[in-house]
Amino acid sequence: MDDAVAGLAQDRSRLGRSSTAERVADILRDRIIEGLFMPGQRLSEESICEALGVSRNTLREAFRLLSHERLLDHRLNRGVFVRVLSAEDVSDLYRVRRVLEGAAVRRPPTPQALAQISEAMTDAERAAEAGDWRAVGTANIRYHQALVTLNQSPRLDEAMRQLLAELRLVFHVMENPRDFHEPFLDRNRELLKLIEAGEPGRAAAYLDGYLDHAEQLLLRAYEPNR
Repeated sequence: MDDAVAGLAQDRSRLGRSSTAERVADILRDRIIEGLFMPGQRLSEESICEALGVSRNTLREAFRLLSHERLLDHRLNRGVFVRVLSAEDVSDLYRVRRVLEGAAVRRPPTPQALAQISEAMTDAERAAEAGDWRAVGTANIRYHQALVTLNQSPRLDEAMRQLLAELRLVFHVMENPRDFHEPFLDRNRELLKLIEAGEPGRAAAYLDGYLDHAEQLLLRAYEPNR
């Protein structure tokens, strides 16, 4: 049993008495967002069922749900694998990000959303100081998830959560996570300042440049494989 699967045992309490495929899917999605499952990794039904204490039928339904979210691939006679995204997927993800996040930064921020954004930003900076770049990536995802809450739409929040899970799989293409994440620590702080200052036009323009830069870095990493 690998470390990512072994760590699932501590999530059993989240299932409660009525363990459902949706809750199992939530747990596995969170593990993907945390960077613990790698693109192309085969997921063992036996190990995950044992770790979570669920039936194979429940797990297979969770796999089906995550396949619909484009996070897993079922390969005939081979099993279920974490999806490997393409450069075309990256471009499409960033098209959607520009819509969701661009709309968000144009809206008046709530104190609760600002607190969530600030907390995620601070967590990323602390993780960077500790040299934990996987944790930086996870905190950065939380930062952008919190940004989208400015839209005050549960449906958009859910769409963003699924998008960011896919994006986390893309991050694995970077050979040096520090080179990718470090420049955006200062950018996150600057974007938050613009939002707090009540300058939606400048915040939106800054976000456009931010997302352009990130997309270019990721596509460049894909270039040898295209």
